Amino acid sequence: MNLDFSQIAPSMPYILKGLQVTLQIVAVSALLGFALGALLALCKIARIKALGFFADAYTSIFRGTPLVLQLMIIYYGFPQITGYDISAFLAAVIAFGLNSGAYMSEIIRAGIQAVDKGQTEASMALGVPYRKMMGDIIFPQALKNILPALMNEFISLTKESAVVTVIGAADLMRRAYIVGGETYSYFEPLLFVGLVYYLLVMILTLVGKAVERRLSKGD
Repeated sequence: MNLDFSQIAPSMPYILKGLQVTLQIVAVSALLGFALGALLALCKIARIKALGFFADAYTSIFRGTPLVLQLMIIYYGFPQITGYDISAFLAAVIAFGLNSGAYMSEIIRAGIQAVDKGQTEASMALGVPYRKMMGDIIFPQALKNILPALMNEFISLTKESAVVTVIGAADLMRRAYIVGGETYSYFEPLLFVGLVYYLLVMILTLVGKAVERRLSKGD
């Protein structure tokens, strides 16, 4: 092996600038996915069958098709249908948010249904409104139980964000590819980006464990 990282050393700050793009996409997509997932989870446990059917169909479509396909349909297909261009950042946020929402909906639904039914029965007996019951009693308990699964989804989203390179977003992977083309050496920049992703995932893992320990103190 003839690895020479000195040739990409001047380009490392350029590659690291893509970390900001990656984190922005992941953060906004995670928030969108969580909000959408919570809404879909409520639809799945609702007594109105139409809402449950819609939520199940949505989950089936987004879990049954590749993420990169969804991303490319939004980025290339949306302008064709509407006549309006969409930025790579916005396309990535929409695609990742919609996809993550499908997975988070199942996680949140399972968390809600894992809460002791006695909590719901007691709330109804006391006349607590459904919205207040879910927001103040059921959902906080469910969130505590599903925190590890949510962190795993967040970590997966962080790694999957690398596919935005196919639509030209200037994230870590795209910048590594550009540097590789300029130096005619792709292995070194890709290894460097792999290390950045690994460290990022390790940091997120430690943060998730710290939050989980903090919440477990209340037991």
